[in-house]
Amino acid sequence: MAKGVGKGVTLRDVAARAGVSSRTVSNVVNGYAPVAEATRARVQQAVEELGYRPNVLARNLAAGRSGQIAVVVPYLDTPYFSELLQGIIRAARVQGYNVLIDQTDGDPEHEKLFLTRGSTSLLFDGVIFSPLGLAQADLSVRDASLPLVVLGERVSDGGFDHVGIDDVTASREATEHLIGLGRRRIAAIGDQPYRTGEAAQLRTRGFRLAHERAGLPVREEFVISTPRFNRSDGAAAMAHLLDLEEPPDAVFCYSDLVALGAVRTLVSRGLRVPEDVAVVGYDDIEDGRYSNPSITTISPDKGMIAETAVERLLTRIGSMAPVPGMEIRAPHRLAVRESTVGRQAATAALQLPGRSPQEDGARPAGTEGAEAEPAGT
Repeated sequence: MAKGVGKGVTLRDVAARAGVSSRTVSNVVNGYAPVAEATRARVQQAVEELGYRPNVLARNLAAGRSGQIAVVVPYLDTPYFSELLQGIIRAARVQGYNVLIDQTDGDPEHEKLFLTRGSTSLLFDGVIFSPLGLAQADLSVRDASLPLVVLGERVSDGGFDHVGIDDVTASREATEHLIGLGRRRIAAIGDQPYRTGEAAQLRTRGFRLAHERAGLPVREEFVISTPRFNRSDGAAAMAHLLDLEEPPDAVFCYSDLVALGAVRTLVSRGLRVPEDVAVVGYDDIEDGRYSNPSITTISPDKGMIAETAVERLLTRIGSMAPVPGMEIRAPHRLAVRESTVGRQAATAALQLPGRSPQEDGARPAGTEGAEAEPAGT
């Protein structure tokens, strides 16, 4: 960028440099409408050459917007959400938006505040929402004029976008990994068989489906419910399983925190992981990568989930007409680590040609990239 360029540069200057209209430049900069790829490239090149920086505050004031989006999650102390929030904040910042964060603790009344245009919603232009206390049907109370993107397991009914991985497929793959290792007494920790426990129920469905495909029975005493997906619940559930007359030789945990708690109990009882009991987690949090043993886990593409959620929300905020809801599946993979195959096998996987340490013993799973389809199809 040339010296002095950037100061006082206007939308018209960029349009003149790119040979397009000011409206086209506005559409590219704000993401308001589809623009041909060649035209978009010319505009972006002109923006870079001139050092154009849009006046975000003025733009938002003119449009009656706050320039802020809300991200609402159940628990901030859950590593999965803290890692996801980092990606959302970065993606929003690139688009000139600030992020307001709220923790609901799964309180349904608190969560409902973010579904209507009350006094709270004056602070933000749209919501990225991961509900816990609300069931699928509860989302019908939302104000249709409030731009909304939902994360997790509440599938879109057509009025909002939903971004998440295929929990049933991911859980089936995690369980099939254990079956493929010759484990036959496989437990599941994290079931939540009540109205708002959709995430857990989908994972239980995948767990059962893997057994069905392998022609193996599910031992119902091995399916353990937990109030939350945390370490203490995992530790307590594992202790209960070990006290059974015939304890499991493998366990599928519905989060990495649950898996870490389960491993803690196993080690305290003098058992070896994975020799005596193999453990699979879910979420691929940093603690699981550096624990001893490292945790085999379902790894969702959190970066893509964050970027897609922000992109879809800003599309809704910028649209003058109703935007059809989209059901967007982000990719996931099974990261095979020490808790199921042992240190030697996990290390060997890291040494495969072209394999980076970040990939672990990854087995591609799910989709290769985010797939979108209209909601309700």
